[in-house]
Amino acid sequence: MNGAEALINALAEHGVDACFANPGTSEMQLVAALDKQPGIRAVLCLFEGVVTGAADGYGRMADKPALTLLHLGPGFANGIANLHNAQRARSPILNMIGDHATDHLKHDAPLTSDIRGFASPVSRTYRVSQSAATLAQTGLDALAASLDHPGSISTFVVPADHAWSAIEPQQYHLPESATVRVSDDVIHAAAEALRSANKSCLFLGGRALREEGLEQAGRIAAATGCRLISETFFARQARGVGRVATERLAYFGEAAAEQLSGLDSVVLAGAKAPVSFFAYPDKPSVLAPDTAKKTVLANAEVDVVDALTRLANALEAPNQPAVITEGTQYPLVDGAIDAGELGKVIANRLPANAIVCDEGATNGLGAFLLTANAAPHDWLTLTGGAIGQGLPLAIGAAIACPNQKVLALEADGSGMYTVQALWTMVREALDITVMLLNNGSYAILNIELQRVGVEEPGPTALSLLDLTNPEINWTDIAQGMGMQATRVTTVAALDAAVAEAMSNKGPALIEVML
Repeated sequence: MNGAEALINALAEHGVDACFANPGTSEMQLVAALDKQPGIRAVLCLFEGVVTGAADGYGRMADKPALTLLHLGPGFANGIANLHNAQRARSPILNMIGDHATDHLKHDAPLTSDIRGFASPVSRTYRVSQSAATLAQTGLDALAASLDHPGSISTFVVPADHAWSAIEPQQYHLPESATVRVSDDVIHAAAEALRSANKSCLFLGGRALREEGLEQAGRIAAATGCRLISETFFARQARGVGRVATERLAYFGEAAAEQLSGLDSVVLAGAKAPVSFFAYPDKPSVLAPDTAKKTVLANAEVDVVDALTRLANALEAPNQPAVITEGTQYPLVDGAIDAGELGKVIANRLPANAIVCDEGATNGLGAFLLTANAAPHDWLTLTGGAIGQGLPLAIGAAIACPNQKVLALEADGSGMYTVQALWTMVREALDITVMLLNNGSYAILNIELQRVGVEEPGPTALSLLDLTNPEINWTDIAQGMGMQATRVTTVAALDAAVAEAMSNKGPALIEVML
């Protein structure tokens, strides 16, 4: 047995069952070890940003880490943007980076780099194997760190000689992972903040937006009359029929500030106090009223569902939440497709227990609002704002939950960042429907140009936001990667295409012309 085999076997024995990979020469022993370990599904991705985004989607839905296999520092660097998103989502991810053999590093070969410098900003913990014999334990220590509640990114480095060197069989162990509960004093303070307020809200994020967390938040609302408001960009929210509904904080700062105006108490549960996504001239960054008392019930690092449950009980809340969502069907208006009709089609056709990965940008909001009354589903968003997350996120979600339909709402501009994800969807025969929302523009940036005070942008500025010269034909791109694809221009055609995609398994792309 060599070090690589000991490592991969130890990870498989302790629950790691998926590896998203883009390996190179220094990882060939790890590739061979994966070949001998049937307990880990190895998934090839053609760009490291797809690797890390897929690991994020897997972690959000499985609540345990997938393994990533990345080639030295530059390979890892290609995946950093989606690790930034995953860090904001607090997803559990276990990054395994191959490195040069230890005696080769001194020669400063072309791919030698500062891996620690690349990895530290997007990793809670960072480790480097010290020997072939201890490589497997290094991996298990990293795995345990990634499992600390609610999950985190853990990175470890495998020198090539530690992977290929022969070792004697040894015993390895997985350290315990920690989950922290808030104190009774914190529960009491939050209860008092809600009891004494005239207009209050629970501001929810993280695992507070899972079904069990929302159930407890709904009980608290029933007891106190507080509003339930979610972060703008959340890792995962349970929505639809039978779930407790929330208000989603508006994206634009002035709209969010108006939404929160009048509150005298904000209790934070799994989320930080809300701030504007960007700074703007003469607009505030802090969104909650200065006069509102802010009370932290639970930050993202503690067991927020436990905290909400104990708070509901301390308030002697009823067993039933204040509001449970009921279903509805929307009548469609045929003609050109807009964000509203798009949302209606999705709401009408979304199957039970679907997973929606939303990087729909300007055209995604209507879909979100209108699907509040759809069949029960989970909604995943662009947590860190680094675009190119949606398609890889769908891959990870589909592998974590193979019996659930995944719908990827993808804007055309964002989709081009990680277009290689389509190839992996086909290769793995994943049950993903991509709704590619094609408006030929970085449309959100046209809005932002006005919001920063550019009233009459010139041709150069406008050209930097335009995607029609040349036009990007997504149907051709998808078909070129082996994916079934169709382009729709009317609401009736969209409805028919979505109905077909939702009733059949396997990867498909619908190019929606908006």
